[in-house]
Amino acid sequence: MFKNKKVLTRRQFNKLLLSSLLFPSIGCTNLRKKSYIPGTLRLNLGFEPDTLDWAKATDSYSFDVITNIMVGLTQYDNNLKSVPSLAKSWKISPDGKTYTFLLDKNAKWSDGKSVSAEDFLYSWQRILNPETAGPYAYLLYPIKNAYLYNTGKIQDPNLLGIKYLADDILRVELELPLAFFLNLTSWAVYFPQRKDIIEKYKDEWTEPGKIITCGPFNLDKWQHEYKLLLSRNPFYQNPPPKLEKIKYYIVPEQSSAFSLYLNNEIDSIDSRSIPISEIETTQKMKETKIYPVLRGTYVGFNVNKPPFDNKYVRAAFSHAIDRKVFPKVLRRGEIPTQTWIPPGLKEYYSPEIGCEYNPELAREYLRKAGFPNGSRFPKVTMLFPTREDAKLIAESIQSLWQRVLNVNIEIENQEWKVYLNTLQQNPPHLFRMSWGADYPDPDTFMTLFTSTSGNNHGQWKNKTYDDLVLQSATTLNNETRKSLYKTAQKILLMEDIAIAPLFFNTQIVLNKPWVKNFEFNSMDLLFCQKISVE
Repeated sequence: MFKNKKVLTRRQFNKLLLSSLLFPSIGCTNLRKKSYIPGTLRLNLGFEPDTLDWAKATDSYSFDVITNIMVGLTQYDNNLKSVPSLAKSWKISPDGKTYTFLLDKNAKWSDGKSVSAEDFLYSWQRILNPETAGPYAYLLYPIKNAYLYNTGKIQDPNLLGIKYLADDILRVELELPLAFFLNLTSWAVYFPQRKDIIEKYKDEWTEPGKIITCGPFNLDKWQHEYKLLLSRNPFYQNPPPKLEKIKYYIVPEQSSAFSLYLNNEIDSIDSRSIPISEIETTQKMKETKIYPVLRGTYVGFNVNKPPFDNKYVRAAFSHAIDRKVFPKVLRRGEIPTQTWIPPGLKEYYSPEIGCEYNPELAREYLRKAGFPNGSRFPKVTMLFPTREDAKLIAESIQSLWQRVLNVNIEIENQEWKVYLNTLQQNPPHLFRMSWGADYPDPDTFMTLFTSTSGNNHGQWKNKTYDDLVLQSATTLNNETRKSLYKTAQKILLMEDIAIAPLFFNTQIVLNKPWVKNFEFNSMDLLFCQKISVE
């Protein structure tokens, strides 16, 4: 059965009331026309960001904002190649283990203070500090002694391979050579942070009027559960952004967000703001574009909660999923998959790996697990975030498991922030999750399920898998990497069955004609620096 535990709080009621005043046209057949605002880009974020502290963020809604108010040592160009940003140049030692970054002396924080190598030293030490409990801390493990410090095996942060040599010189020592380290330095977890600001404001340092950033835009306002307002950072000159402002509305209801777009009150939307019922409509609109993205959706199993501590049960549930159902239900060009590394990373794409749809085999595995024809199977729940498309996915899977395995699974939705907290604190038996690339390398998909990953919500651990992923990350031979990743995927998907992949995502994007220089990338990150509204 489908259970909705959403309770309308006073804040949510006030938000709905305010929305009705600001957007009276929603639901009307005669949508009023509203002109665009030159220099201002209006977007729908979809959900409230979980946090704007990039030491603790894990969700795409948070990163959509963070990647427009912050930059790192490097940043991605249009081809997802890391190019200079806060670092104007760097040198790599002959053994590939030491990087020396020369910072741009003109780089400023939004209060005019120069960006220093000390800001990176503080940020990385803070993220790795066990007390911070940063879910993405594992992405810094390539740094010398980072794993030991983050896991409490050493206590002195000065033993980390992060050295401040001068205000404009940062040296980083790695445990082993890493082919994609410069890709990592483009990602949020490697961004600098201001020690004075965080120590002054504590947990409130990310609020407007307190947060200090060094990206193209500043955070001016954050009306929680309603809207965020960014403004151009006058100190950012690499190059200066063309927009004056960005308005992120928080409209989780896809039908409402789509109406706002049709009514010219939002300038650009993507799949998150398009209801399933309007997919055919958007396909006929001339501004519609569909892009492949490096993002996969899967069902996670909590391997510590019976009966999913039994790999035969996990195998049964994975083999019982007909992945071809999802493109028919969602109609957004999804690519069904039983494997995990996406086709966008084509050298590493192995579509044959995984549990194919096989009802007879699924029932046999369930019998081996002690539940013939679903007999005596316990009550279990699958959790998913509150959204129309997520509900359709959950209902489709629920129906497949009932039909193939004769097992009745309860499905339950939670609001986004609550959902993330549940996955971190007490993961359910089953959960539906998506994962988008943090950097354009298969490592971003494979490290997700290592034992030390803060985003491994199923709590699965396999030392052989961990070792294979580490070897894959540190070898510079491409053919060897391919072979290692294939072996690791077989363990993940066919031997231990830690997850059941469902499909690879695409992104539908609609832009109003006044939105110029919109550049999409397969990592599904919208960098607004070059966009203009005119």
